[in-house]
Amino acid sequence: MTTVSDRAEPGERGARRGRRITSLEVLCGLVLVAVLGQQWLQGVLDAPAVRTGATIFVAVCVQALPFLVLGVLVSGAITAFIPPHVLRKMLPRKQSLAVPVAGAAGLALPGCECASVPVARRLMGQGVAPAVALTFLLAAPAVNPVVLVSTAVAFPGEPGMVLARFLGSLGTAVGMGWLWARFGRAEWIAERALRRMPDAGGSRWVSFAETARHDLVEAGGFLVLGGLVSAVLNVAVPQSWLGSLGGQLVLGVLVMALLAVVLSLCSEADAFVAAALSPLPLLPKLVFLVVGPAVDVKLIALQAGTFGRAFAARFAPATFLVALGCAVLAGLLVLGAR
Repeated sequence: MTTVSDRAEPGERGARRGRRITSLEVLCGLVLVAVLGQQWLQGVLDAPAVRTGATIFVAVCVQALPFLVLGVLVSGAITAFIPPHVLRKMLPRKQSLAVPVAGAAGLALPGCECASVPVARRLMGQGVAPAVALTFLLAAPAVNPVVLVSTAVAFPGEPGMVLARFLGSLGTAVGMGWLWARFGRAEWIAERALRRMPDAGGSRWVSFAETARHDLVEAGGFLVLGGLVSAVLNVAVPQSWLGSLGGQLVLGVLVMALLAVVLSLCSEADAFVAAALSPLPLLPKLVFLVVGPAVDVKLIALQAGTFGRAFAARFAPATFLVALGCAVLAGLLVLGAR
């Protein structure tokens, strides 16, 4: 005879199978492992290389965190209090002139890479030409004052790095805008991205808080990842290797460009990671700073989900080549081969 408890048991087993492990449980497990293996961890963490890496990691995160927080607060304020149609009214009707204006708007309307994608989609939905919206998408996270100030702090005594980054990033945004205006096709962009989007309802302060919280969590995770990678590169990779990479300028530029795509760092924090790689010359570091905010793994995924895979398959490789070329040109003009 089947009882109530017998009938409920399969459902309970299904509920137990469907339960997901949360981050709190993972944290508790890690704390437990750390307590049980305390003596072993003390022996491992007492190594000079680990202490050096920990110092570099903390230094990178502490230096970058204030600029990261400021960046997400500005991004949240823009999303909540500045309607996208304000930018649309400021743009010239002629597309070739509207592209550089949208690039320059990145100075006044800063935002992180994650925030610029939905803003560009909303602009397209309100009738802004895709070339103009894509220019703003690339310029906003790369040439805004927060990024330029953080670059100046990360490279004290090197004002040329700030100017070179600004010129390289602005050239990338405007160049891609003109290229899309000339060769881009509307069918490459998913129809859902061109559909008019309704204005978000609710309190503007709630929207500000949610946007800032989301951007801080997303960008903070990438900052921690970048700090870890920077520490590992400085400790695990022999300085002679980085020195030899600096001696081969072309190879150094290519490696740093690919590293920027893979790391997917926040533009408010990437300058401190690049500055920590002291043996490298300035030109490869500049390439890292220009390519990263324009194209990386995180942005490719966001663009594919927002504008479609056909768009991302064309836009990302073209952006990589244009950003690499603009960074090298700006570096040679402002910094020279160093």
